[in-house]
Amino acid sequence: MASDPIRILQDLIRCPSVTPAEGGALVYLESVLTEAGFTVDRPVFTEAGTPDVENLFATIGSGAPHFVFAGHTDVVPPGDEAHWQHGPFSGEIADGMLYGRGAVDMKGGIAAFASAALDFLSEGGLKQGTISLLITGDEEGPSVNGTVKLLDWAAKKGHRFDAAIVGEPTNPQALGDAIKVGRRGSLSGTIIVQGRQGHVAYPHLAVNPIPQLTTLIRRLTAEALDAGSERFDASNLEFVGLSVDNKAWNVIPAEAKARFNIRFNDQWTRDTLEAWLISRLEEAARGAIEFELDLEPGGSESFLTHSEMLIGTLSDAIEQSTGRRPELSTSGGTSDARFIKDYCPVVEFGLVGQTMHQIDERVAVEDLVALTAIYRCFLDRYFA
Repeated sequence: MASDPIRILQDLIRCPSVTPAEGGALVYLESVLTEAGFTVDRPVFTEAGTPDVENLFATIGSGAPHFVFAGHTDVVPPGDEAHWQHGPFSGEIADGMLYGRGAVDMKGGIAAFASAALDFLSEGGLKQGTISLLITGDEEGPSVNGTVKLLDWAAKKGHRFDAAIVGEPTNPQALGDAIKVGRRGSLSGTIIVQGRQGHVAYPHLAVNPIPQLTTLIRRLTAEALDAGSERFDASNLEFVGLSVDNKAWNVIPAEAKARFNIRFNDQWTRDTLEAWLISRLEEAARGAIEFELDLEPGGSESFLTHSEMLIGTLSDAIEQSTGRRPELSTSGGTSDARFIKDYCPVVEFGLVGQTMHQIDERVAVEDLVALTAIYRCFLDRYFA
């Protein structure tokens, strides 16, 4: 059956769509959705310095309310395939588990929603309104030629969304544990300290940038950014890389770099964080350390969704299907919801995420079927 989530997921997993390769996954989805009556577009977006990315936008119905399900068919590399108990692109089922790269993150969510939507449509559930699927191949990569451009493309085509669910794996332990109703922001940057190269035997003729860089690092990590807020965890700054381009044992290097990332809550913005960073670095440098702060473009601001129509309807569907009332969470990293929030209220809900990006990534077949039932219940309630 075209609406069988198990079959759909197996077929998707068998498409080796490692970012940025399409791998056949979008071609397959296009065929399934077109057969069900969806109008399907496959825009390809480009930008200098990044790979071209294929995307998919499928829509059925007309007018409001316009609900959109968002996701990605691209997956992270499987690593050494010899370490997998079942092949990463096999879609094999063993002991009630369906194995494969993307089973959880997030071809499983796409399979469940596609199946739920096909059942909903086959039973005449869409009497008014619109259902769309917005699927990218660039979520696990640079996220430049994917959802952010696909949303702009859809808006220019005249589409106006009323609500969205991103099918990321949101549940820490069991299906129904949590809905993501917001995310902390993300800011990355590099601190570059310029010294003066010289011979290690004559340090008075050189300026070593490494101790100077550690002085700056100590200042930025000396105190917490905040203690958290009502709906968000505390912000945190983490150094993720140190580099000195020097292979010699008898040379004091000319430059040292430290890379960092900050995950920040609703007490901060990119601008206020930049001001905080500059203030602390200048305080530590005291005019004696020559440094440069290079912030990466992009990133994301924190956001929190307040739509009771969306959150309440999904929570009710989860409780009806699982008996659990989900926690409303803002934990974790970033997702494409950071782009969708600028167009409509958005939440995230999908499978249990314990094996995402791991060797032997897998989903319990019963969870896949249960998620399909939740999505179907949501559609019934949302379009009632």
